[in-house]
Amino acid sequence: MPHPVLETDECIGCGICVDACPQGVLEIAGGVVVLENEDACVACGDCVEECPMGCITEIVED
Repeated sequence: MPHPVLETDECIGCGICVDACPQGVLEIAGGVVVLENEDACVACGDCVEECPMGCITEIVED
């Protein structure tokens, strides 16, 4: 199953990645991005491209 790799240390909680994800995989919780619905990820990479802080580094398959 694909899913984004999150590096939340630099996350500013802007929500751009959440808005970019067409599948609703991400959400902002506690001021940082978290996986909300990991199973819905289709590995499109939109979140990786849109994160202004580079907190989503890649999409990996388990």
